[in-house]
Amino acid sequence: MFEQLDTFIIRYEELSELLSDPEVISDTQRLMELTKEEADLRPKVEVFRRYQRIQEELAETEELLSESLDDDMAKLAKEELSDLKTEIEELEEQIKVMLLPEDPNDDKNIIMEIRGAAGGDEAALFAGSLFEMYSKFAESQGWRVEVMDANITGIGGYKEITLMITGQNVFSKLKYESGAHRVQRVPSTESQGRVHTSTATVVVMPEMEEVDVSIADKDIRVDIYHASGAGGQHVNKTASAVRLTHIPTGIVVAMQDERSQLKNREKAMTVLRARVSDKLSSEAQSEYDASRKSAVGTGDRSERIRTYNYPQNRVTDHRIGLTIQKLDQILSGKLDEIIDALILADQAEKLEKINDGNS
Repeated sequence: MFEQLDTFIIRYEELSELLSDPEVISDTQRLMELTKEEADLRPKVEVFRRYQRIQEELAETEELLSESLDDDMAKLAKEELSDLKTEIEELEEQIKVMLLPEDPNDDKNIIMEIRGAAGGDEAALFAGSLFEMYSKFAESQGWRVEVMDANITGIGGYKEITLMITGQNVFSKLKYESGAHRVQRVPSTESQGRVHTSTATVVVMPEMEEVDVSIADKDIRVDIYHASGAGGQHVNKTASAVRLTHIPTGIVVAMQDERSQLKNREKAMTVLRARVSDKLSSEAQSEYDASRKSAVGTGDRSERIRTYNYPQNRVTDHRIGLTIQKLDQILSGKLDEIIDALILADQAEKLEKINDGNS
């Protein structure tokens, strides 16, 4: 563990020198890459240096206790020794978490798809509530939300909506949101006050660049057609809508929101890359049953991950047994408590597997 940390410190010191090199400063792309690497390493290095300082203080305190001390000094030294040992243990746990294998997609932007599932109009309205919740959370994080495609129902909900969320470490925080979300509430049309249950599904996929996912032109069928629905006169006059079909997987993506056929094709290609990558990674992961039975879930689209109960102002995440009586706050975008708990549960599970492997 400490050999790995020594490597981090050596690399961190190298980066500090490189970032002051005029050649690096003049190369914008390389400067951005090295700055990001330095920022990622900094917290690890700071914790390890703190650990080293505490180790030195611990050795000094133990040496002090080996000398002849009066009772008061001995008592103070023992108290300090106890505090230092506690801090050492806490820092060791922190270091173990920092050294867990990183998800290579954690710093990526995401494509999020929200669909009304079981429950008709209520499911579509709930899909709209989830869209607002994630949009507000994204705003609180300083992220940007772009609606790429939306199928709006007559009552204002969404049969389905596709978003791109861009910003820092978006996937790392929202990757646990994939699955079936259940809502329990009294519909506005319900005269007897009965609680109805509806569901909406959420799919979170990291945005993939061309270098991440190679899709050959021969594997894509492109259909161009006239857009339909709201959007003004240009909708029916211009053949701007694009439908891409990935022949090997059968995945179909259609875009018609933009006036430009080129822009619709770019958007469709972005979603297609994400969906193809998601399908391939899910198939590969399914070969390892144990890895798909984690506490925070497998990303299985049919897995019910969370219930939003309006009458009791309650949200329950079923994967980690977390219940919060703050439904109104959660729906207003204050998701940090749930997301932090899911991240901690995932880290704890990975640490447990490492400890079991070492025992």
